[in-house]
Amino acid sequence: MEQRDFGNTGLRVSVLGLGAGQIGDGTLSEDHAGTLLNRAIDRGITLVDTARGYGLSEERIGRHLAYRRHDFILSSKGGYSVDGAEDWTPQAIRLGIEQALTRLRCDWIDIFHLHSCPADTLRRDDLLGALDDARTAGLIRVAAYSGENEALAWAIQSGRFGSIETSVNLADQFSRRQLLPAATESGMGVIAKRPIANAAWRFHERPVGDYAETYWDRLRTLNIDTIRQNAGLDWFDLALRFTAYAPGVHSAIVGTANIQNLERNIDLVQQGPLPLDVLTHIEAAWTQHGLEWGGEV
Repeated sequence: MEQRDFGNTGLRVSVLGLGAGQIGDGTLSEDHAGTLLNRAIDRGITLVDTARGYGLSEERIGRHLAYRRHDFILSSKGGYSVDGAEDWTPQAIRLGIEQALTRLRCDWIDIFHLHSCPADTLRRDDLLGALDDARTAGLIRVAAYSGENEALAWAIQSGRFGSIETSVNLADQFSRRQLLPAATESGMGVIAKRPIANAAWRFHERPVGDYAETYWDRLRTLNIDTIRQNAGLDWFDLALRFTAYAPGVHSAIVGTANIQNLERNIDLVQQGPLPLDVLTHIEAAWTQHGLEWGGEV
């Protein structure tokens, strides 16, 4: 699988990353979780992305991948829900990283994100100082921010972060168009989340309560289905290749607990970028309809 320099961080990551949120589902068996995690690494995925709030995800990554820690880049997130600390305090950063390392059964986290906190919180010197201290101590290698809009814009221009994680997909291009050029100019690593737009196309009617409503509306407004059909592509092919090869993106993370879906995603990204005429039609649709849309939260 294609491996890319992760900005100027010194890390290298695969074009497709594994979003490990679904690995944290307690109904998933340990054997299945272990098989999927190891299959991902065996197939060339070198970025595994998790978070404090993803159920059993960190514990399972530690249980099943600690023995091959040098084979992949580990990304996690925090700042909240830490035993012994109030949310969004230096203690929550320090203790959160220490507790995560225990769950992950390792000595360092390659990329540690402040997880979708508002801009006012993100600007606090005490939190930024706690991240600097963790990096100096070798507990993390890259301080990062995961989020959208105003807070993401500040994180990029602040000079305090080495990488970001943000939504980039067919229906969510605010960051790609408005913010990623500055991140690229600054040498930041970029992880694209929600690369398949929460598969909003699978609903025949507007969904309710499935985190796909906004994307469903936008895909219909942009008439992406017509572009897809004219290109002879299925939805996953169109969506994943669009994001994985979007300018400024180093890795697109897709969450799955299904081994067949994992294999499909790997096969899709290995086909390379979408044809230029398809990209031209998508860009034209956005120019006509989408520039005023902000990023998803």
